[in-house]
Amino acid sequence: MLQNTGKLAGCTLFITGASRGIGKAIALKAARDGANIVIAAKTAEPHPKLPGTIYTAADEVEAAGGKALPCIVDIRDEQQIGAAVQKAVETFGGIDILVNNASAISLTGTLETPMKKVDLMLGINLRGTYLTSKTVIPHLLKSRSPHILNLSPPLNLNPVWFKNHTAYTMAKYGMSMCVLGMAEEFRGQIAVNALWPKTAIQTAAMDMLGGDGVGKQCRKADIIADAAYAILSKPKDYTGHFLVDEDVLKAHGVMDFDQYAVQPGHPLLPDFFLDEAPETLVKQLEEHGAKPAFKPSSSSSSSTPHSGGPIESTFDVIREVINEDVVKSTQGIYRFDLSGEHTGVWFLDLKSGSGTAGEGEPPSKADVVMMMDSSDFSKMFSGELLP
Repeated sequence: MLQNTGKLAGCTLFITGASRGIGKAIALKAARDGANIVIAAKTAEPHPKLPGTIYTAADEVEAAGGKALPCIVDIRDEQQIGAAVQKAVETFGGIDILVNNASAISLTGTLETPMKKVDLMLGINLRGTYLTSKTVIPHLLKSRSPHILNLSPPLNLNPVWFKNHTAYTMAKYGMSMCVLGMAEEFRGQIAVNALWPKTAIQTAAMDMLGGDGVGKQCRKADIIADAAYAILSKPKDYTGHFLVDEDVLKAHGVMDFDQYAVQPGHPLLPDFFLDEAPETLVKQLEEHGAKPAFKPSSSSSSSTPHSGGPIESTFDVIREVINEDVVKSTQGIYRFDLSGEHTGVWFLDLKSGSGTAGEGEPPSKADVVMMMDSSDFSKMFSGELLP
């Protein structure tokens, strides 16, 4: 773990979505320096599915050594944001750091995404980030070490990150465009940066998206908190950067990343929006004790396809590598609806026995349905394309 240095002692951080997950982890890291934390989030009463409230988070901040101000805030509401910012200034004398962490997600295609969900994602991710920044900036300009940190990805315009969830990508990239614009607008006055995880992070949102079994493929929110702490400890001329947590910590001498893993040694799920060469991804998986089933190789493209075509050939390989251990660690049923040259429905059952795979409908309801061109399917399982 990155050691606290005391640089944030007495600083006031306004953190959106700080009642749980990444926002709370950043709050607790700063609290250990003796920072003041404004917990701006919606959850005031216990949620049946989500852990924590602004008040339980405030208790944890105080226990860690910080001072807490819990504020009920929907960041889409201009009056609520204004009131929370004013209360923060009255309580702590100003605001030094803004962390735009609150976010909404729906990984659905254009036809499957109701406009209510589109409005929610754009309202929280894009408008909420812009509104909160706009409201806090006048106070940051009075600080000696002002920072804005958005939890958003690098602006990667590869179409693969748009085609399956255009609305979410638009909304998330809106947060990143705030960084791009505001960093230049306030250069020399406020440090404005973005931070994104290299791997999936175990949060309530991730558990809801991927199920209980996804946790062991994730890192803990502590890695984001440590990286955020390193960024927020820098001077205000460190600005306009789109940063990845692991890279930040490596630059600060951290080399043991197993300490951040939910299950050390287990292969990790790469996060969205980061393109890497298949060889690099395989190397990373092997470093974490995994044995990737599908390695890219120079000979794979020249091998003779089976009589059943490239999709059947791919499933022949899949059937050779699945076993009880793979089933136990995955616990999912996948259905592949393929279009293009090799149209058809295929399945991969990694939920029962030693696993099965083949053409047709899965034996029971699929946990994940992937719709893609058959050529993309072949590329994905040969390592040429990330899922």
